[in-house]
Amino acid sequence: MQKPASRRFSSSLFWQLLSIVAVSGSLLLSAGSAKAAWSVEPALHQAQERYHSGSAKKRLQAWRDLLESSRQLPERKQLQAVNHEINHQIRFSADEVVWQRPDYWATPVETLARGVGDCEDFALVKYFTLLQLGIPQEKLRITYAKALELNQAHMVVTYFATPDAEPLVLDNLLDSILPASQRKDLALRYAFNGHGLYAMKSGALRHIGEMGEVSFWQGLLARMKREGFRT
Repeated sequence: MQKPASRRFSSSLFWQLLSIVAVSGSLLLSAGSAKAAWSVEPALHQAQERYHSGSAKKRLQAWRDLLESSRQLPERKQLQAVNHEINHQIRFSADEVVWQRPDYWATPVETLARGVGDCEDFALVKYFTLLQLGIPQEKLRITYAKALELNQAHMVVTYFATPDAEPLVLDNLLDSILPASQRKDLALRYAFNGHGLYAMKSGALRHIGEMGEVSFWQGLLARMKREGFRT
């Protein structure tokens, strides 16, 4: 079943993307370099202390089960398991409703504990889960797109089996993981990971910038650290 995308496009979207992506890069770079040192157990233990509802604990336990059951799978099977599980664990809701603010990028624990999030939150949970499973950061991008039928901005995770491969799209709008060329409903625009900011054209990546440091996003790093994510 399709879910809404995140927000409508505006004429200033290009500059919004550059600004948002530049600040988020410091988080993703730190996270990518720290993934080998991160154990999910401290994050889960602290989350279960913080969130007392049975449904929150059930979703967090399901996340741990996903990590444990998927760790030895081939990468394509890991992609399928993560995309399906996260799509079914989280219900779409806008930041204004969930966090009472126009834009908030929740940590994976915050999103899973609440069980709601917008497309950015779906993408972040999937991205960090795949990193934790051992998929190299070089193969993953968080990607801004336009959802053409909805006429809205959207965010997905893209996976590149090789640097010049056509990306596969992990999306909260669909459970199926399809090559970008088969997603006629999406126009991929920009992508980023800890290594940089990229423009996307016909599925190909063009490096257009590095990541910057902005103090606002240090708050997100601090929340992840308190949850057990060691940077």
